[in-house]
Amino acid sequence: MNIVCTTLNAKYIHMNLAIRYLKAYAQPEFDVKLVEYTIKDPVLNIVTDLYQRRPDVVGFSCYIWNIEETIKVVKLLKKAAPDVIIVAGGPEVSYDVREWMEQVPEFDFIVIGEGEETFKQLLFALEGRKEVADVAGLAFRDGDRIVMNPQRNKLRLADMPSPFRFPEDIPHLPNRIIYVETSRGCPFSCQFCLSSIEVGVRYFDREKIKDDLRYLMKHGARTIKFVDRTFNISRSYAMDMFRFLIDEHVPGTVFQFEITADIMRPEVIEFLNKEAPPGLFRFEIGVQSTNDEVNRLIMRKQNFAKLARTVTMIKEGGKIAQHLDLIAGLPEEDYNSFRKTFNDVFALRPEELQLGFLKLLRGTGLRLRAEEYGYVYMDHAPYEVLANNVLSFDDVIRIKQVEDVLEKYWNAHRMDETIEYLVTDVFPSPFDFFQQFGAYWDERGWARIGHQLEDLFRRLHEFLRTCASDALPVAESLMKYDYLRGQKHKPRKPWWEEKTEKTTRTTVYRALLERPEALGEDFAALGLGEKELFKHTVVEIVPVDVGRYIAAKQLSFAPTAIVAYFDPSGTGATVFSAPLSTLFTSSASA
Repeated sequence: MNIVCTTLNAKYIHMNLAIRYLKAYAQPEFDVKLVEYTIKDPVLNIVTDLYQRRPDVVGFSCYIWNIEETIKVVKLLKKAAPDVIIVAGGPEVSYDVREWMEQVPEFDFIVIGEGEETFKQLLFALEGRKEVADVAGLAFRDGDRIVMNPQRNKLRLADMPSPFRFPEDIPHLPNRIIYVETSRGCPFSCQFCLSSIEVGVRYFDREKIKDDLRYLMKHGARTIKFVDRTFNISRSYAMDMFRFLIDEHVPGTVFQFEITADIMRPEVIEFLNKEAPPGLFRFEIGVQSTNDEVNRLIMRKQNFAKLARTVTMIKEGGKIAQHLDLIAGLPEEDYNSFRKTFNDVFALRPEELQLGFLKLLRGTGLRLRAEEYGYVYMDHAPYEVLANNVLSFDDVIRIKQVEDVLEKYWNAHRMDETIEYLVTDVFPSPFDFFQQFGAYWDERGWARIGHQLEDLFRRLHEFLRTCASDALPVAESLMKYDYLRGQKHKPRKPWWEEKTEKTTRTTVYRALLERPEALGEDFAALGLGEKELFKHTVVEIVPVDVGRYIAAKQLSFAPTAIVAYFDPSGTGATVFSAPLSTLFTSSASA
């Protein structure tokens, strides 16, 4: 029997964990072949590739991000190969199973819930070694009748085989995101999340996980993401794994975890701040809302004060990047409440702030109670909220405008100093800046066209010139600083029109040749001669002492030279600055 397990990943860099567990669990009785595509691949290309493999059975792993494209593939594959047996599984089809079987007659079977044992037993049945009717956790067709067998008991995870020991995966490990599961289930009951349905937390064998991690690092894995819903629910377990990863990591490897921040003890953070190498760990923290009543309605226990303490301590440690999540559209969180939530969380200045929108997932408590809160949402995956009883579609559109520019201007870290100035000193709040800029961005039609880096600077400049012209001198100065700092090579044509006169630049260069220490010891240590100075630096005169602002967040209006030095090796720019009065006074006194 020729068995293929497949899925359509959101991106090429992803590596699906579920189908690898199916393959590992089916061995040695069955040899399951794995093949992965993306949701961007043409459907006919996928079907052609599957068809040419001549499978008897094809299993599809289904999620909200791929179900629509998966159904297209399944329908076309059944037309091309009517005898192929189609098995669907995964979180998207594990709920409303009868509805899926009715809507997609091409599904011969649906594996419900945890699939490893069910899928293997189905393969035995297809070989004639047992009856399909005896396979727990399986939906199937008996003539025109749809049969749904009861779900099976949960697996003992400590006995699970490794999903990583396939030779064909080894060449791809350095270039993919590798997903690792050390537990299943979640102790919390958040009503928007599928994990709330499974009671309790079960753990895989800890030593087996460590062996798998050693194997992955040995074969070049660089990005390893733990998919546990709450990695730190057991403090002793988390500490043991953190200690192991710190002691045995391969340089260049990054580990990402989903953590619950308000239960993380200060001594754990102190340990990480002291022991973890910079950049080794990355934390994803779901905040969702800071409104206590909203959290009560979705059965989410959260102490925001403790969460903020954790995030702040981690940030002050400077070792671990943090990604914080918000969800717009939760019950009774109107536009003004969400604005407060956004500002509460942005005040923590996370490296990334993801603004997502509620998805009414099949099987979740909120979907079952959608009518109670007046939810209007997409009929098809991803079932995203369009409105509810306190949030209109107009409000959703406005918040989406925030999301668009937040991603481009904060999460991408292209102009940190500029944004810090704007959200702190110019606009009433961070949310107001992103909202006003996002609305302007939308009105100008920029959401429908592409952009290069320079375009992002020009568009922010245009917005400020139109909507906050008083702030333009400072903002423009900081934008030039941010732009130069972010370049790897000396820019041929920066985003701004050339304003500094050649004679002024020549005067600055002359002063720097005479007294390079006027720009600081680090600049003087470069030992640049006249030729190197002209060849490898950019000089721009701005009306604000940017060095003082960046160091102390104090505004001082004084004509200032920004000098960006670009290392010939291409490692990037080092930016120096000093008021002209300092440069020229030093030069004159020399």
